[in-house]
Amino acid sequence: MGKTKNNKFKRPSFSPDGLPATPVKQTGDESEDEDSPAEELLDKSQTIPGFLQRDAVRKIGPLLLDRSLAVRETAAGALRNLSACGGPEVCEDMVRQDVLTPLSALLRECCTGFDMSSSPTMKGQKRTVEDVANEAVNLLWNLCESSSTAVSVFNKAGLLDVLLHCLQRHPQNMELAISAAHCMHTVTEENEELVHSVNAAVFGVLENILSTTHTSMEYTLLRTLAAGSLWNLKSGLSSAQQSQTLTALATTLSHSLSLDAGELIPELWRAESARLSKETTSATESDHTDARPAGHEAEEMEEDVRDEKMNGRKPNERMSKTKNDISDLLPRDRLELREAKALLSAQQTSLEIIVNMCCSDEPSDDEWEEMSSSDESEVCADGMSDTNSSLFSPLCLSAELHKILLNHSIPQQILKKAEFPSAVALELCSKYPTWKCLLKKMHRVQCRALTCLHNILSSMDTESLGGASGLQAVAQHLSSLVFSSAEALKDEEFLEAVTSALRSLLQIMATKNIPQGMTPHQLMIFCEAATSCELVSVRVNALAILGITGSSLSKEKNTADTLQLIGNALLNIAMKDSNLVVCGEALDALFDVFADGDEAEKAGKNINLLSSLKALQPGFRAKLRKEGRGKYSPCQLCVLDNIRINLKRFLSYLENLQRK
Repeated sequence: MGKTKNNKFKRPSFSPDGLPATPVKQTGDESEDEDSPAEELLDKSQTIPGFLQRDAVRKIGPLLLDRSLAVRETAAGALRNLSACGGPEVCEDMVRQDVLTPLSALLRECCTGFDMSSSPTMKGQKRTVEDVANEAVNLLWNLCESSSTAVSVFNKAGLLDVLLHCLQRHPQNMELAISAAHCMHTVTEENEELVHSVNAAVFGVLENILSTTHTSMEYTLLRTLAAGSLWNLKSGLSSAQQSQTLTALATTLSHSLSLDAGELIPELWRAESARLSKETTSATESDHTDARPAGHEAEEMEEDVRDEKMNGRKPNERMSKTKNDISDLLPRDRLELREAKALLSAQQTSLEIIVNMCCSDEPSDDEWEEMSSSDESEVCADGMSDTNSSLFSPLCLSAELHKILLNHSIPQQILKKAEFPSAVALELCSKYPTWKCLLKKMHRVQCRALTCLHNILSSMDTESLGGASGLQAVAQHLSSLVFSSAEALKDEEFLEAVTSALRSLLQIMATKNIPQGMTPHQLMIFCEAATSCELVSVRVNALAILGITGSSLSKEKNTADTLQLIGNALLNIAMKDSNLVVCGEALDALFDVFADGDEAEKAGKNINLLSSLKALQPGFRAKLRKEGRGKYSPCQLCVLDNIRINLKRFLSYLENLQRK
C-alpha cells in the first residue's frame, strides 16, 4: 500500500441510467436477458484500448446493478479482467472513473441476497448471487492491490463488513470465501485507518476460521489467509490476546508448511484420473485434451502482475502479498486441480507471512526523512513508536516470536520448502498441460522459502539453527541449490532469493569463524553468473558474498591465488558496472578482502590493487556528484558517500604498505 495521504473521497450518489438498483434476486431462467444491449456492449469491449477509448468503465459500471444476474456477472468479470491485465495505472483510472460506487452497491446487494440463495443451485440455473459476488470481490481485490485510493475508499465505505459476510459463507461457498479472504489479506496490510476501526466481531470471524478442522486444501488456504489478516491487524489486539493469537497463527502456518506437495500433487492427479475414468468417455476425452479453461489466461495475468511487483522488493523488505493462485476461473468439476493450487497458494502465503513476521520494521526512505525532521519527543527512547503492542514490537521478535516459531518447527519446514520441488511432481505437471500451471507455483514456493530463510538467518541466534554444524549443513544445502542446474543460474527470481539467503548465512558464519566450504571454482562460477544478472540486488549480493568469503580467506595460509581471483573480479565490476550501488558494493568488498593479512597484501600487489583503485577514484567521485541525487535514494547516497570516504582512506593504507 502507498504511504501518501489520500484526499477525502466523497461518494457521489449513483443512478444507473434508468436501471433501478433493486436487491439481487435469483431466477431460474434468465434467457430473456442474454441478448440485451448490455451484453452487446460487453462483447464489443474486449481489449484494454477498446475499454479505455470507448469510456467503457463509465458505461459498464452501471451494468453492475442491472436487473439481470447474467449482465451483472459479465460486467463484473469484464472489469475484473481489465483491472488484472491493465496494471496499476488502469486500476487508478478505474477508481477515478468511480467504479467503486456501483461496485460497493453491488456487493452490499449481493450480501442481502445471500439469504435468498441458501439452497443449492437448481438444475438449469445458470448463475447465482454468489457467482456475481465472487467476480465483484475479485475486482475489489485487484483495485485495492494496485490503488491506494481504492483502499481509502474501501475504508471510508466500510467494505470490511462485506468481506466478513462473504468470509462467513465458507460452509456454502468456499470459492467466494477464499476470494474474500485474499482481498481482506490485501486491504489489511499496513492499513492503520482500518486497524483502528476493527472490533471484537472482526477478530471473532477470523479466529473462528482458524479453529475449523476441515482437512481440505481449500480450507488450509482459507485458514492461512485468515492468519495473515490477523497478523496485519495485530495492533488492534489487547496485550492479553496477543500471545494466544500468535500461537494460533504459528499453528496454522506450521500445518500449511508441513504438507508435502511432492506427494500430494501426484495423489490428487491420480484421484482426478480415477474419477474421470468413471465418467463418460466424452467427458474424459474433453478433460484430457487439456484445453485450458476459459479465463485462465486472465487469472494468470493477475498473478504475474503481482509477482512482478513482488520481485522489485529488497531482500530485507516486508513482503507484499501476491495474488495467489486459487483459480476461481477453473471449472468447478476440476476439484483435484483446485485442491493442488490451493495447497501451493497456502504454502506461498504462509512463507510470505513468516517473512513479514521476521523482517525488521525499518522505516522507508520517506519515513527516515520525516523522522529526521520531526520532534524527537515523538519517538520512544528505543527508537520505536509508542504503541500498545508490546509482544509484536521488533524488540520482542527474537524472544517471544522466535521461540514460538521454533516450537512449531517452522525453521526446519522452511528449509524443506527451500529444496527443489519433487522430481515426480515436476514430471507429472510437465506432461499434462492443464496441470502445467503448477510448475511456476512450485518454483515460487521455493523462492519464497529462500527469502524466508534469509530473514530467519538474519534474526535468529546461531544455536537455534543447530550451531556450527547446523549452519554448515545449511550452507551445503544452498550451495547444492545453486550448482545443481545451469538453468537455476538463469532464473532471476531464484537467484535473488538464494543469493540473499547465502549472503546472510556466510556473514553469520564469518563472524563465528565457521569454515564456509565453497571451493574457489564454485565461488567464481556462481559470482560470474550472478554479477551478469540484470537485477541489481543479485549483483550486490554476489559481490557481498565475494567480500565475505575473501575476508575469511585472507586470514588463512596459502590463499593468495584465490584472493587474486576475487580481487580481479571485484575490480572489474567496480570499474565497469553502470550502477553506482553495484560499484560501491564492489569497492566495499575490496576493502574487506584486502584490509589485513600477509596473503591479502601479496595478492593485492600481484593485481596492482593500489594503482587500479587510484585510476577509478576520480570517475567514481564524478559519477556520484553527477548522478547521485537524481537516481538514488537518500539511504543509498549515504552509503555511497561513506564508500567514497573509505576509498580515500583505503588508498592511504595501501600507500603506507607499499612504503614498508
